[in-house]
Amino acid sequence: MITQNRMKAKIMAGESAFGVSITFPAPERVEMVAQAGYDWILIDAEHGSHSITDVYQMVLACELHGVTPIVRPQSNVADVILRYMDRGAMGVQVPHVNSAEEAEAAVNAVRFHPEGTRGLGGGRKMMGMAESDFLKRSNAETLVCVQIEHREGLDNLDEMLEVDGVDVFFIGPSDLSQSLGYPGQRTHPVVAEAIDTAFKKIHAAGKASGTPGGPELARSNVERGVLYHYTHIPTFVSHYGQHFFNTVAGK
Repeated sequence: MITQNRMKAKIMAGESAFGVSITFPAPERVEMVAQAGYDWILIDAEHGSHSITDVYQMVLACELHGVTPIVRPQSNVADVILRYMDRGAMGVQVPHVNSAEEAEAAVNAVRFHPEGTRGLGGGRKMMGMAESDFLKRSNAETLVCVQIEHREGLDNLDEMLEVDGVDVFFIGPSDLSQSLGYPGQRTHPVVAEAIDTAFKKIHAAGKASGTPGGPELARSNVERGVLYHYTHIPTFVSHYGQHFFNTVAGK
């Protein structure tokens, strides 16, 4: 059954949604993150080692614990995205989107007619629902996030912001720093200015923005209007490790 996408509802209401990216198949990790209070999980199939079965199991764990499963597919290809949507993903974070045409392709892959061209094979969530209800609910509750992470994407951002059906415009600082000529230097003035300019354009267009970051950076991003946030499992663990050893040492 199609349930409410609580994470999308928060974003559409102008509230920040916080998630954790998981790059390895671990439904148990989903359970831990959910119990820690996060809103959503990024199941990273682009950089991770997930098989389609692994993604399915993690989606089920998300559903069990009330967090929203978003998948980052390997590429912006309809056949790739379809398999994750049919397993129950509530949306996708599509990497390397550089033009309005590529943003439209992502929307088409996720949504059914008349909002897109997703293949109508049903998938597991159609069971127990009338087809008309399934199509309407699926289009309403799924989320489309496109990643702007190259100079070309920045150059075409104005046109991309006019594409109907994109819920979140995500700025990927790591690949963007590389594309701008400063690989790994996410805080370099050129990179920082490019990111800030992109956020201002996104917000001026009345759209939701997203980017990753640990707690300090996430706090700063909340203050400048970013709504879609996630941190990574290594950051998640290292911050607690620092807290643990500082506490033991009396710092």
